[in-house]
Amino acid sequence: MHEHYFEEAGKTASHATCNRAHCGAVVVASGGEVIGRGYNAPPQGDESQRMCDVELDKSIKQNNDKTCCVHAEWNAIIDALKHHGTKTEGSTLYFMRVNDKNEFTEAGDPYCTVCSRLAMESGITTFGLWNEGPEMIEVGEYNKRSYNYFLPKQKSPA
Repeated sequence: MHEHYFEEAGKTASHATCNRAHCGAVVVASGGEVIGRGYNAPPQGDESQRMCDVELDKSIKQNNDKTCCVHAEWNAIIDALKHHGTKTEGSTLYFMRVNDKNEFTEAGDPYCTVCSRLAMESGITTFGLWNEGPEMIEVGEYNKRSYNYFLPKQKSPA
């Protein structure tokens, strides 16, 4: 069952215009209806907002997302909220990353705390990632894992 929604997210990812990665996401209501779709692209698809090549001042501490694109997850959640409102309560977000041939690739570990917090705030309860197959993560756990990604790594005892 999950594979169908990952395929939908993968098809959506094929529309991504990000220069770094092609990602797609779908929000699926508790009844199984796809209620939101999104892919990573500059805000509102406006190429004049693409800031990938802007040289940032490295002397200023960067506490922000390093990409100029709106994440696929954000776009899918916004799409769902615009068109379906409270149907997001209890829904699942499926995230897919594809290569240049639109083949599934590994999503990797959760690391975006904005994605996790936006999902939580909108009522999404489960986050689906594709890593060697479907991995379904409760959204609170996804949030914790996103924050843990940035914690200092513990050294193994010698």
